Amino acid sequence: MKIRQITTALEEFAPLALQDGYDNAGLQIGLAEDADATGALLCLDVTEAVVDEAIELGCNLIVSHHPLLFRPMKSISGRDYIERTVIKAIKHDITIYSAHTNLDSAEHGVNYKIAEKLNLQSLQWLNPKGESAGEGIIGLLPKPLPKKEFIGIVKDVFNLSSLRCNDWQGEMVTTVALCGGSGAFLIPKAIEKGADTFLTGEIGYHRFFGYEQDILLLELGHFESEQYTSEILQSVISKAAPSLAIHKSAIPTNPILYL
Repeated sequence: MKIRQITTALEEFAPLALQDGYDNAGLQIGLAEDADATGALLCLDVTEAVVDEAIELGCNLIVSHHPLLFRPMKSISGRDYIERTVIKAIKHDITIYSAHTNLDSAEHGVNYKIAEKLNLQSLQWLNPKGESAGEGIIGLLPKPLPKKEFIGIVKDVFNLSSLRCNDWQGEMVTTVALCGGSGAFLIPKAIEKGADTFLTGEIGYHRFFGYEQDILLLELGHFESEQYTSEILQSVISKAAPSLAIHKSAIPTNPILYL
């Protein structure tokens, strides 16, 4: 199967028109886009080590969630890891494609996957952008859970040794709103929709203030909240190319360490 056919399948699932205006989803490097795909490597972030991994595995396609090329580049001289990664990918005829905020906003995309992991039901868009697209998800737990028990479940599901939360004065969690990555801008919408809990990857110090009576805020970490995105990419690609070798990157790309 041609690489172009795989990227087309990804865009049918998560149309590029759904991406936010600041984003740069889609084809990043495509010198070999019309080549036959030899394998696909899936990752959250593209680094030099990930490109090395693709070379070792014999994959000429890397599909990431976060775009490698996000800000304009005036030169490519190997000054930083992004430029070095670009050079290495081009040298080895590796195509890099990213599905970012379009995959966040797509039906059954990133936020649906997080909701699935938490076993939420009766899912609705937190901020609809159309019948089949939106920002964030809100859903119900199968049964109400005590706050501490729910936090324990979140830590288990996302493999967290710790998370950050506010001092919410409520006791039971019933309605959960969520957004992968940096979703703190949706906190007011979560309260408006009646959620008693909101979880996301990044909230930020000052945004924790003032919600103690309104909603439980849980900050998982950006990488941690989106760690299951590769499962979505694998599902889409395997349907489009059943015989293609698909690998999830084993390279730890989270730049934040917990000591």
